[in-house]
Amino acid sequence: MNKKILSVLLAASVTLLSACNKDDDGKIKVAINTGPDQTLWETVKQVAHDKYHLDVDVVAFNDYVQPNEALFNKDVDANAFQSLPYLAMQSRERGYHFAVITHTFVFPIAGYSRKIKSLDALPDGATVTLSNEATTLGRSLLLLQAQGLIKVKPEAGLLPTTLDITANPKNLKFVEVDTPQLARTLDDPQVYVSIINNNFAALANLSASRDGMFKEGKASPYVNAIVAREDNKDSPNIQKLKEAFQSQEVLDKANEIYKGDIIKGW
Repeated sequence: MNKKILSVLLAASVTLLSACNKDDDGKIKVAINTGPDQTLWETVKQVAHDKYHLDVDVVAFNDYVQPNEALFNKDVDANAFQSLPYLAMQSRERGYHFAVITHTFVFPIAGYSRKIKSLDALPDGATVTLSNEATTLGRSLLLLQAQGLIKVKPEAGLLPTTLDITANPKNLKFVEVDTPQLARTLDDPQVYVSIINNNFAALANLSASRDGMFKEGKASPYVNAIVAREDNKDSPNIQKLKEAFQSQEVLDKANEIYKGDIIKGW
């Protein structure tokens, strides 16, 4: 055989072997959000290790931008923090080509107050705080609409903004703030209601089912997902991660941590 051809074949074999070894090295890095999910992922790590011989390295971020950037830059192999509408929006805006590996849970957002016990006591002109992140903002406005407090343009879909409000009979004032700061606004003398994500509510010891005046139901389209890149979605480690997450142990732990404030998505 021609020596040049032989060397090319050997090089190709080494490259292929290295790729296979990388996929089967028994290690995977996953980006999540800070909060209760960190405790949940300790169970995921344990199940992955014990049942699938997979070592899961979890990296926690305190925002909604870095987990996708880390995945895009190949700093992590997967992430698990975002709803499908958020993923769709980020993919359009930033050109991501990610693959959904499995749905996880719906984490219902809810309306909280330290001043009133029911919406019947909500005064005209009251201030309501909302997330300034586009997907969560739209989700919050749709939740307020479901309570009959406002109406938004139907054509806005899952991403309405305050500019899409067509009816506001109580003349509510809406203030957008950084999502991690929403719980703090409950102590503001002017704020009567705040719409808060499950994970940030939990950090403030708030439970949607226990403390929320109103919350999303089972029909919510905002199911979260484990996401990988197109180039690694079929790797053995990604599939093992999926199986570990969908275990009964993880479901039981999630129900324990979130005290019934979750809806199974798979």
